[in-house]
Amino acid sequence: MIRVMIADDQTIVREGLKKILSLDDSIEVLCEAENGYEVIENLNKHIVDVILMDVRMPKLDGIKTTKLVKKQYPKVKIIILTTFDEDNYIFDGIKNGISGYLLKDSEIDYILKSIKEAYEDKMMFDPVVTSKLVNALNLSNKTNKKENILLDSLTEREKEITKLVVNGNSNKQISEILFISEGTVKNCISKI
Repeated sequence: MIRVMIADDQTIVREGLKKILSLDDSIEVLCEAENGYEVIENLNKHIVDVILMDVRMPKLDGIKTTKLVKKQYPKVKIIILTTFDEDNYIFDGIKNGISGYLLKDSEIDYILKSIKEAYEDKMMFDPVVTSKLVNALNLSNKTNKKENILLDSLTEREKEITKLVVNGNSNKQISEILFISEGTVKNCISKI
């Protein structure tokens, strides 16, 4: 059973997500939070596997909360769920250890799949977000020679894996495409 916390300042969004998640027998919503402080309070009371977290919450936003949660509870997976696809949220979230970034208008099946993927240490990003990541990588390749040197230091296999990650493939999909084990994929991603 995947234990989930929903963190969003809008009651209607929390209730809607709860109903959606109740459709899957392998997911249980343990608790809810209206802001980042409530997220931390809930983690002191409940053992949670995955947090679906709104990026814009009062008192303590989703990105700052993510940083605090990952520091205290590094094994908790966090999926940012928002109506915004603003670059600074995407990149700050990734820097702070999120497992995914989904837009609130995502399909129900995609939300459920994202929770399961995060639980299995995989990352899921909305296709809109993935294209922004690719563009940012391309821009950094053109403008930052130091980063180019780092990219050039990757092996051909690491470059292949990087491209597949950027295209939104899970570790399992990458292992099937490249005919290598998921463990090898995880090791390469860690090195990258």
